[in-house]
Parts: sequence; structure tokens; C-alpha cells
Amino acid sequence: MCISVGYFTEVSKVKKLRITSFFGDDEVKILTDFKELLNTHFSQQYKVLCAHNGKEFDFPFMARRMIVHKIELPQKLNLFGKKPWEVPHLDTLELWKFGDYKHYTSLKLLTSILGIPSPKDDIDGSEVAQVYYQEKNMDRIVQYCEKDTIAVAQVLLRFNNEALLNDADITSV
Repeated sequence: MCISVGYFTEVSKVKKLRITSFFGDDEVKILTDFKELLNTHFSQQYKVLCAHNGKEFDFPFMARRMIVHKIELPQKLNLFGKKPWEVPHLDTLELWKFGDYKHYTSLKLLTSILGIPSPKDDIDGSEVAQVYYQEKNMDRIVQYCEKDTIAVAQVLLRFNNEALLNDADITSV
């Protein structure tokens, strides 16, 4: 399993992106560490989780896996009783739809349309299981997840008509 997280910082009025990944074979540890990150650094109400198709896949998947492993849900994933406008998730797929719920646009297509380097230059989501179980190449999966995280950050910047990040503005920690 791999969960990659990116968050913006500002240094001397220059936007930077810091990325960290939780990965390995111990799903409980990965989910617990991710929960701790959310509780420690993303607990403020104004901080939201952002992903491409995150509301339909990423966030529900992580919440379900936490429930399976009896890990208490962090506030950012605990949606019980919340109204849609109270959900602290931003989804670039929904933003791109502009209310048109009939169409799906992949992150690969969206980055291509917006002139952002594609994160899918090596593998895509449909190949992750094969890379994990057959190739046993966790580094390749982490790289895939981190590229996706960077692409989502770039899409978000582009949606806000802000300058894209340069490689020097991105740090993996």
C-alpha cells in the first residue's frame, strides 16, 4: 500500500510543495501514520484534502480500510452526519466538471489539456497490483503515487491561474 501526501508552503513568497509517502506491506502502520499526519498537520478547519476523483475513490477507500483495521477515523475522513458543504475534501475531477456530472476526465487527460506533465509516464492505476504482487517493486509504486500528487497540485494551481511549480519547488520528505 502507498499513500502520498503533498502540501503547499510558501518561502519568500514562492509557493513550494512538500511531499511525503507512507508505504510498505504493513497496512495498519501506513494507515495509522497517515491518520497521525492528518490529526497533527491537517486538523485545522481551513485545510482540506484534495485529490483527483478522491471523493469517489481515495478517501472512501482509506476510510474503509481504517474501519476494517479498527482504526478510529480522523476528522477529515469521518463524514458521518456531515452535509455535502461540510465535507473537507476538494476534488479536481469535480472542479473540472463544473457541475456536469455525466462525464469523467482522467488525471492523465486533464494534465494533457492543461499543459502539465503527465504523471502516467510509467504506470497507471490499473497496473499497480501487478507491480506490487508480481514485480514486488514498491519504489515504482511510490514514484507513481508521488507523481500523481504533484500532478494534482499542479492542476489545482492551474485552476487558480497560478504559476506551476518547478522541480526545484518540490521537496520529498
